[in-house]
Amino acid sequence: MILEVLSWALLGGLGLALVAGPLGSLMVWQRLAYFGDTLAHGALLGVAAGLWLELGSGTAVMLTSLALAGLLLLLQRSRALPADTLLGILSHAALALGLVALALTPGARVNMEALLFGDLLTMTPGEVAAIWALATAGLATLRWRWNALVAITVQEDLARVEGVSVATLKTVQRLLLAAVVAIGIKAVGALLITALLIIPAAAARRLARTPEQMAAIASGLAMTAILIGLATSWWLDTPVGPSIVVGATLLFALSLAVRAR
Repeated sequence: MILEVLSWALLGGLGLALVAGPLGSLMVWQRLAYFGDTLAHGALLGVAAGLWLELGSGTAVMLTSLALAGLLLLLQRSRALPADTLLGILSHAALALGLVALALTPGARVNMEALLFGDLLTMTPGEVAAIWALATAGLATLRWRWNALVAITVQEDLARVEGVSVATLKTVQRLLLAAVVAIGIKAVGALLITALLIIPAAAARRLARTPEQMAAIASGLAMTAILIGLATSWWLDTPVGPSIVVGATLLFALSLAVRAR
């Protein structure tokens, strides 16, 4: 029984880490960490919406994350406020609205610790299958348009002149990010999912010489962080989500030492 639980947790975590590498690399290059935090905080609102509408929490969180990503794209294009200010407002507003909505939900029973910090050890076969389906689709999408995504990251105006559909690519990338954040909350929680995307990519940036190398190394480091987190949780009885992020942080510290040497 214990081995089965660990097996599903490991499979789910590795699937998430696999797609987190290239997607997190794009986030680092495009400085989208706050965008990811905003989507993650919106998960609380998704859980509350699921309870009110009697939907499954996973479905509600996914739909809410996608809707919030679309809203962010529209507001950023309007340029009414600077991007960082807009994201800061929506991030905290989504978190506060989610907490208030949960408090007002009649008979709501929500494991807030699992929602905020993840509970990878409760991963079910269906959730693992969903993670791998999303990872496969996400990697295929990123591979298909990788050069164009790198181009708009390096020089957006030049990419537009060369015929790249910048708006469409940005939309696809943001929606993919929303889906990964929504499904990854089960593993490391709403407060830590962005860290799993950003920290391995930041470590890989110091070790890679090409965008492709960085994406591959980031995936490898994220997978290693999953292994470290599960092992630490098993041996020291610590929360899995925070243990994974601590493992990723240790790998980042090692990358600093390796690069310095």
